[in-house]
Amino acid sequence: MYDPFAGGGAIPLEAQRLGLTAIASDLNPVAVLINKALIEIPSTFQGQAPVHPEEALSAPLRKWRGAQGLAADVTRYGTWMRSEAELRVGHLYPKVMVTREMAEGRDDLAPYAGKELVAISWLWARTVRSPNPAFSHVVVPLIASFELSSKAGRGSWVEPIVDGDSYHFKVRTGVMPDAAKDGTKLNGSNFRCLVSGTPLDAHYIRTEAQAGRMGARLMAIVAQAERGRVYLSPTLEMESVADMALTMNPWKSYLRVTTPCHDVDRLPMYGMYTWGDAFSPRQLVMLSTFSALVGEVREKVNRDATPLLGASADKYATAVATYLALAVSKLADAQSTICRWKPSMDQSIATFARQAIPMVWDYSEANAFGNMAGDFGTTLKSMMRVLKTLGTGAPAHVGQADARKGHPVNGPVFISTDPPYYDNIGYADLSDFFYVWLRKTLRDDYPALFAAMAVPKEEELTALPHRRGSKEAAERYFLAGMTDAMYRLAERCHPAAPVTIYYAFKQSETKGDRGTSSTGWETFLEAVLKAGFALTGTWPMRTELGNRMISSGTNALASSIILVCRKRLDTAATVSRREFIRELNVLLPVALDEMTKGAGEERSPVAPVDLSQAIIGPGMAVFSKYAAVLEADGTPMSVKSALQLINRFLAEDDFDGDTQFCLHWFDQHGWREGVYGDADVLARAKATSVSGLDQAGVLVSGGGKVRLRKWAEYAEDWDPRTDKRLPIWEALHQLIRAFRKDGETGAGKILGAVKSKTEAIRQLAYRLYTLCERRGWAEDARAYNDLVTSWTAIEAVANAVPEPVSQLGLFGET
Repeated sequence: MYDPFAGGGAIPLEAQRLGLTAIASDLNPVAVLINKALIEIPSTFQGQAPVHPEEALSAPLRKWRGAQGLAADVTRYGTWMRSEAELRVGHLYPKVMVTREMAEGRDDLAPYAGKELVAISWLWARTVRSPNPAFSHVVVPLIASFELSSKAGRGSWVEPIVDGDSYHFKVRTGVMPDAAKDGTKLNGSNFRCLVSGTPLDAHYIRTEAQAGRMGARLMAIVAQAERGRVYLSPTLEMESVADMALTMNPWKSYLRVTTPCHDVDRLPMYGMYTWGDAFSPRQLVMLSTFSALVGEVREKVNRDATPLLGASADKYATAVATYLALAVSKLADAQSTICRWKPSMDQSIATFARQAIPMVWDYSEANAFGNMAGDFGTTLKSMMRVLKTLGTGAPAHVGQADARKGHPVNGPVFISTDPPYYDNIGYADLSDFFYVWLRKTLRDDYPALFAAMAVPKEEELTALPHRRGSKEAAERYFLAGMTDAMYRLAERCHPAAPVTIYYAFKQSETKGDRGTSSTGWETFLEAVLKAGFALTGTWPMRTELGNRMISSGTNALASSIILVCRKRLDTAATVSRREFIRELNVLLPVALDEMTKGAGEERSPVAPVDLSQAIIGPGMAVFSKYAAVLEADGTPMSVKSALQLINRFLAEDDFDGDTQFCLHWFDQHGWREGVYGDADVLARAKATSVSGLDQAGVLVSGGGKVRLRKWAEYAEDWDPRTDKRLPIWEALHQLIRAFRKDGETGAGKILGAVKSKTEAIRQLAYRLYTLCERRGWAEDARAYNDLVTSWTAIEAVANAVPEPVSQLGLFGET
């Protein structure tokens, strides 16, 4: 199995687990190294016993499966590396003394008065000079929030104490005043001067930073105590220890940060012009020490392995060094001035919480020897949990290659890949953060891979306007490049299996009455079809973590869409637009019904968040099987037009008049109030009335205003069997109310009482999700999405509700 856009290596790794020979390539050297570490190195040394002297003594007594022996060696040598680093620079990370003054009035500190605690993080506030001329000699802090911990019963916060033109910080416990929540921040990148109250606008702060006048001041210290984390006020001693690193002249990367790439441009915007500027002096000393130790470890492994492995010892030493170098680069992620402290978790959060580098005003500097997040040992341990499970599959091969120009494979192969997502992520720009550390430690081991000063950018197959000069030029570059790459895949693909392409670019552009389309999808699909492929289907696959930062407060795509492709027949026909639409009208309603209903336990319904992508499969299967679909004027139909026709099927419905009113009113006003007269006109058009809708309980009318009721406002004692006016809208929102209160069981009981409306309720939930998603109403969209995602379980409960027993009377049912 071959993946030419291997990236993080998930697809080749799973192929290897299935027993296939995995072949992976990527243009990005960081991605190539990760793939080597995941699939190539473990399979090369599978079954290898460890060579570390302490491990080698017991090695013959057990069977080493897969990469377990390699993992044992990396752990042993890595542990030595951490101990040696602590001997060399551990004095920069001292314990903190809890003084009597600190503990005064603090119940949480009283047991530790006069004792030393391990500092697990130092919290710093960036500073600039006050813009007020009377205080221009004062550097003032830029603090987004004074909150340290928001956990129940353990609240802690920083109180700034101002005395004339000076100030200091003191940690307090208990309930934080509302005024402290925003720190010294006004909004966006605008702050206020702590000593004078003068505003510091974003332009002033950036000017100061770019002139090299942005500093940092210690705001608080986080320590580990027997009863959990405690927060201490800063001390001059702790600041002085950090300043010692200024005289130690560590290695620092002077590779400039790419501009104007939006994913990384916050660094140069605030005076951090090189990748080395993203780290504090103490962090640079520590990371440089660990980097140098990787080379020393390599020599130790080579000496220890030579008697056991002979000529293979050098290659084995490179393997161990590779994992330790990756651990150092991963440590850099947890040890930069872009790390932040999260009060709700009492924890330092790494640089890359998402695939971009934001500006962090008050940052967390974790203790590299604190046995917590940010400690080299902790980082290494998390990596070894993975490595111990690897190396049990078939051999693998990894190389660096441009997917447009050539591949390290001969003959037909099965192909499955996950190409770049148009303009979503600046992969190469972001990878430089890790590349500079990997190159420092592994350049001699992988001279070809790390020959360049930076990750290749000009050749990267993305549609980034900052690299091409304009959005239009970027789109042309992406289309041409992706088409070339797809041609190469078409040349290499095995005829016995389809090519599967994972793609997670979310459709987001609304185009009036003609449906929805997305430039990212259009351009990518255009490339696939131009290369001679026909789509035979799309499968939504749940691949994204729900707790990742990009999904917080948004409706980020939760799935990748797998495009299933085969070569288009040379004998493919040409049809008219009318014939194409006629075929869509027959096929898509059936496909849509299958997607939204699912098939019991074996196949769950497609979540609303993924439906607009999933419907592309059957629709594009019709479009792409033809050599061309001709418009009325004889020109070939574009992918954009085809997508708009396909997406129109998501907007069709046939609900009762009350529900149609609610749908249109919600589209215009959401849950907000609107004018009664407007509601009256709309109600008449839908063959209903405002008073009737009020009686039905779906809206509130009064004072010349009208608004829809939200699900939380619906009556809990509602009985659908006695409700004489029951719109689909009301049934759906009663279902959501019950689902949020009593879960699937509560919702199922309600659905069981309105079984005849089941299909209409489900379709309305899909329709409302689509509407909310396009409007950007994340919270509302999530409610509809959650309901449909749990639909199978809700329906199972509903089916267990017995049908109401009817008694026949003289004139029918009673």
